[in-house]
Amino acid sequence: MKKLIIGLVLVALLLVPAACAGEAPENDGSFLDSDGAPPPEAWSEGSSAVEDRAYDNDDYYSTADSDERMIVRNGEMELVVEDITQAVEDITQMSLAFGGYVVSSYIRGEEEEMRGWITFRVPDEKFETALEQLRDMAVRVESEQTYSQDVTEEYIDLQARLANAEATEQQYLALLDKAEEIEDILNIYEYLSRIRSEIEQLKGRIQYLEQTTSTSLISVSLEPEEAVVGDGWSALEVLKAAARGLVTAGKVLGTIAIWLLIFIPIWGTILGILLWRRHKRKARK
Repeated sequence: MKKLIIGLVLVALLLVPAACAGEAPENDGSFLDSDGAPPPEAWSEGSSAVEDRAYDNDDYYSTADSDERMIVRNGEMELVVEDITQAVEDITQMSLAFGGYVVSSYIRGEEEEMRGWITFRVPDEKFETALEQLRDMAVRVESEQTYSQDVTEEYIDLQARLANAEATEQQYLALLDKAEEIEDILNIYEYLSRIRSEIEQLKGRIQYLEQTTSTSLISVSLEPEEAVVGDGWSALEVLKAAARGLVTAGKVLGTIAIWLLIFIPIWGTILGILLWRRHKRKARK
C-alpha cells in the first residue's frame, strides 16, 4: 500500500519517470537535511557510477589553448549602388550560394529617394570572400567596419557547468531510487526540476554560441548612385525637379477648382447680383 501511494503521487504530481532497480533499502530519514537538500553523506551512496562525470572548470581551461578558438565575427557596410532592388537580389543570391541565408531585408522610397537594407549570415570561412564581393557590387564603398568577439572562455565555462549539472542530475536520480518517504521524494523531484531547467538553459546558450561562431553576420546599407554632370549640375535632377513642380502646380489648380465648385451657390449668387446691378445701371443710362 505504501509503494502504491508513492507511485500515484509521482504520476499525478510530477509526471517524471524514475526507474527503480531492485528493492528499496530501509530508510532512516537521512536522505534529506532540514532544508530539504541531500546531506553530504547521502552523495557518497550509490553515486560512484556518475562521480567521474563531474568536472572541474580547470580541466577545461587547461586545454583551452590547444583547442580552436571560438570567434564571433560581424561586418557592417554602407554601399552606393546603381540599382538598389537588383543589389538586394544579388546579395540574397550570394548568401544562398555561400550556404548562408538572409536574416532580414528592407527597401523604402522611390527613385533617388530609395534606400535599402539587408542583413544576412554566411559560413565563417566565407566572411572575407563575401565582403570582397560586396565591394565589387558597389559603385563605391561609403564605409566598412568589421569586429569580432572571442567567446572561447564562455563556451568552455558553459561546457564545464553543463557536465557538472548533468552529473548532479544523475546523483539526484540515484538518491531517488533509495528514497521511500513521500516528502523525501517530492523534495528530490523539486531539486531535479531546478537542475533540469539549468541544463536546458546551458544547452540553449551553447547552441547559440555554436551558431554565431560557425556563421558571420553582415549588415549592408544601400544608397542609389546620383547621376552628376560637370561641376555638380545634374540635367536629370533638374528634369525631375521640373516634373515634380508641374505635378504640384496641377494639384494646386485641382484643389482650387474643387473649392470653387463646392461654393458655387455662394459665389454664383453674389456674382449674379453684381451682374444684374451692372446691367440695371447701364439700362438707366
